[in-house]
Amino acid sequence: MSIVTGPRTFEDLIAEGAAAPVEGWDFSWFAGRATEERPPWGYARRLGERLRQATAALDVQTGGGEVVATALADGGARPAVLAATESWPPNLALARRALAPYGGQVAEVADEADLPFGPEIFDLVSSRHPTTVRWPEIARVLRPGGSYFSQQIGTATNRELFEFMMGPLPEVGRDSASERAVTQARRAGLEVVDLREQALRVEFFDVAAVVVFLRKVIWTVPDFTVDRYLARLARMHEVISASGPFVSFAQRFLIDARKPGPATAG
Repeated sequence: MSIVTGPRTFEDLIAEGAAAPVEGWDFSWFAGRATEERPPWGYARRLGERLRQATAALDVQTGGGEVVATALADGGARPAVLAATESWPPNLALARRALAPYGGQVAEVADEADLPFGPEIFDLVSSRHPTTVRWPEIARVLRPGGSYFSQQIGTATNRELFEFMMGPLPEVGRDSASERAVTQARRAGLEVVDLREQALRVEFFDVAAVVVFLRKVIWTVPDFTVDRYLARLARMHEVISASGPFVSFAQRFLIDARKPGPATAG
């Protein structure tokens, strides 16, 4: 027997969520289906300001290049050298198309690999939501006086969604993701000049949005497939139908780290 919400059955919503494209970091599919509160610091706007001041910039794990393209879309100065890395082949073509109008070159690089650039090439390295951060590599490719500017995922982000699907998590200790980032940045020889944290309300208005989110943001439930979690998805559909949007909280932090020394021109 189908579970019905308005004209769409549970099966219809699951099929829709399973068929939606998940390449890149464009979240426009979620319009009217899910919302996420934005961090107050305005990462894309601030990244745009940094890019307009940079002569050589690198965006690590760029996804589909959407964030850098958005940051540069308002015009003005742009780096003479603009490079990016990405590990997932479906994103490479998206990123190359997105960054080509700005002279950007995108290299295929595994997230855990060394960066394929010489030392002290860039005066700005950026990354939005990296899956891993190679702090020694970032310090190596930065020029003296250069900066690493990044928005990252905080500890226990979307814990409510994870626990609904997989069961309770252990309590989070004091060694948070932001604290680890500060420690690792300093060990690599960088000075942390700014650190900000925020919990952001996330709402899912139907189970299709949950499916697309879990397929797209794969670290939320690492072993997620529709078939494996069908029973929990059916329960999620019942909860949303009876009580309204499912609410979770995303944790984000902004870190701005500088390589000591006077700024040098490339």
